[in-house]
Amino acid sequence: MAVYVYAVTLSDHPCRVDGVTGVGAHAAPVRVVPAGGLCAVVSDIDEEIRPKRRDVAAHQAVQNRLLADGTPLPLQFGYTAPDDEAVRAVLEEQAGTYRAALERVQGCAEYNVKASRKQDLLLREILDDLPEARRLNEEILAGSQDPRLPLELGRMIADEVELRRSSAAVELVRALVPLGKDHALHTPGGEDFLNLSLLVPFGDEAALVKAHKELARDDDSGVVVRLTGPLPPYSFVA
Repeated sequence: MAVYVYAVTLSDHPCRVDGVTGVGAHAAPVRVVPAGGLCAVVSDIDEEIRPKRRDVAAHQAVQNRLLADGTPLPLQFGYTAPDDEAVRAVLEEQAGTYRAALERVQGCAEYNVKASRKQDLLLREILDDLPEARRLNEEILAGSQDPRLPLELGRMIADEVELRRSSAAVELVRALVPLGKDHALHTPGGEDFLNLSLLVPFGDEAALVKAHKELARDDDSGVVVRLTGPLPPYSFVA
């Protein structure tokens, strides 16, 4: 029977997964396959696993259970193997690679920081700061029919938005990166201008939480900073 693989841990990880069920319609018990001084956390499956809400939640629940007792090496959703023997073979063949990756994240959790800025406040700030943008906007509002004005104003605002978002991202990165053992920058999505992951040692998260509270205070800039964690260190699995 095929197996779904959630994570790899060192052999001394408690792997307290008794009573935990995994992905799939039949939700088989989660168990451990040891080999090469490592352990793979798996469950049996008899179907093709797709990223349905229930299965994604089950995958994450296993990661969270493991993280409560030490840092696992989490695998992305959907990793499967033909059987236990195949899992053991990979653990033994790749033992050095897995150990190096686990050493990198050992004793740490991932924290994710996303930041966005309220567009209405940003646009108001740009119009207040740039006389030329304000002049163009006033002419348009006064009823000017010149088709060049909206295009010129649009380009000016777009350039300024990008400049100010980039500047805000640099400032946040400069403030937050020293609070982690390692960091990874991801491409922001939607209205976000920053998507930053930090690898933070257990016990050091208080400084990050404090920094987030200070950055999240309303200072009329419209910047919204969100902190999520602790998380399994997906961003730091080489």
